[in-house]
Amino acid sequence: MELSGYRWMWVIALFDLPTDSKRARRHYTRFRKALIQDGFMQMQYSVYLRHASSRENAEVHMRRVEAAVPPEGEVRVFTITDKQFARMRVFWGKNRIATEQPPPQLQLF
Repeated sequence: MELSGYRWMWVIALFDLPTDSKRARRHYTRFRKALIQDGFMQMQYSVYLRHASSRENAEVHMRRVEAAVPPEGEVRVFTITDKQFARMRVFWGKNRIATEQPPPQLQLF
């Protein structure tokens, strides 16, 4: 199988969850831990992402996020291709900085 930047996907989860009570903070913590256990890493505050080898694999991870959503708050999940991810530009203040390289992926053949 040929490796293609259009086949590999990034699953991105953005969330806004309440933390105004002990119960809400517990739900927030459980949700965040569920993301990390599923291989997501923090990109920015309340923005987590993970690499997926295909659209089908991305769907599996999106369903896992859906299953972990707390009763309150808002969670959005979407996918982009590896090629789209590579075109991301990162700005720090007024200076453009180089986009960090995606983390290396384990490949088994």
